[in-house]
Amino acid sequence: MNEQLALAVRGRTDDLVALTTDLIRFPTVNPPGEAYTPCAEYIGRRLARSGFAIRYVRGEGAPGDSDRYPRTNVIARREGRAPGVTVHFNSHIDVVEAGDGWSVDPFAGKVRDGRVYGRGACDMKGGLAASIVAAEAFMAVYPDFPGAIEISGTADEESGGFGGVAYLAREGFFSKPRVDHVIIPEPLNKDRICLGHRGVWWAEIETHGAIAHGAMPFLGDSAIRHMGAVLHAFEEELFPALDRKETRMPVVPEGARRSTLNLNSVHGGQTEDFFPGLPAPNVADSCRLVLDRRFLIEENIAEVKGEVISILEKLKRERPKFDYAIRDLMEVLPLMTERDAPVPSAIAAGIREVFGKEPEYVISPGTYDQKHISRIGHLHDCVAYGPGILDLAHQPDEWVGIEDMVQSATVMAMSLDVLLRGARPPG
Repeated sequence: MNEQLALAVRGRTDDLVALTTDLIRFPTVNPPGEAYTPCAEYIGRRLARSGFAIRYVRGEGAPGDSDRYPRTNVIARREGRAPGVTVHFNSHIDVVEAGDGWSVDPFAGKVRDGRVYGRGACDMKGGLAASIVAAEAFMAVYPDFPGAIEISGTADEESGGFGGVAYLAREGFFSKPRVDHVIIPEPLNKDRICLGHRGVWWAEIETHGAIAHGAMPFLGDSAIRHMGAVLHAFEEELFPALDRKETRMPVVPEGARRSTLNLNSVHGGQTEDFFPGLPAPNVADSCRLVLDRRFLIEENIAEVKGEVISILEKLKRERPKFDYAIRDLMEVLPLMTERDAPVPSAIAAGIREVFGKEPEYVISPGTYDQKHISRIGHLHDCVAYGPGILDLAHQPDEWVGIEDMVQSATVMAMSLDVLLRGARPPG
């Protein structure tokens, strides 16, 4: 093992814990996107003290961006003393709402029994802190390193990343020649390397009807009943077909190795739009259903959409007065970085050194910001690796283990040694 790097990281344990708790104390809840700017500026001040050049970039015009809730991103860059590649650690700073069921203050950064508790501890402020400490430890041990190190704290991953990594990728921050390798410290367990994710298609289906008095529904045409026919057809035809599809992708958990469909929301009729607290006395002339379809690397996006459209077209032929519209909301193709690419190879070397075992290679059931780095930045040497247990994300009493952060930061520091200095592990 590279004892110098391991000792340099472990000697910063107290700093790592303090950094994590400080980050948790910024309530960067999304939506609406609170406290982004002070959190990003805190990260910037910290990295400036370590010699990084700091830039703040607002995702202007992105969904949710406003003067009250600016989508503030921080990008820090430290140049080495010789030419070489650039390694970028990207972490999102936003967190989901705390919700109920906590036994501790979700934004206090409570330290107890070897864990740091708080919203975002696991997903992913612990990973962000680990990447910062890893970079600082590496630079202390190897001040003459070649190439460059970048660290970013970005907005809006929990709502699609459009004001964060997607915006920055369009501005050239995640493309060659600026960046060569990207590590995203998402919480996938400290001995796992996440090579990518399943695909996603979000869409909205609207069924049409004709308004009429609710006391005489026979004079109208209920869009809600038409949507009921859609849901029935999905239950009878689509869900069983999806459950038969399996993948070679090592998706975790096991249930996500099949195609899935989540019916995200249904909105129909005039409900409280008519008068607060009272229903409208009308037949619904519109009903909207939002789909969240997750698909496999073996599936084609045209096939994925075609399965839904064929059901809708069949209903249009067979069901009197049935009519619909469908609108794409987002589509992302499945991703799976090759295991022998530079970044997963470097992380695997670090895992072998720190844990004395082979890494487990996994695929995320849901997407994360790797999708934008790949499809917009066209940079494919990117994986997720970081501390934390994925199942704890978005849960009450979310936590990250202190020793897990130390060990993951050590792996990250050793990965920098491989990627920047060309180090080769022993054995």
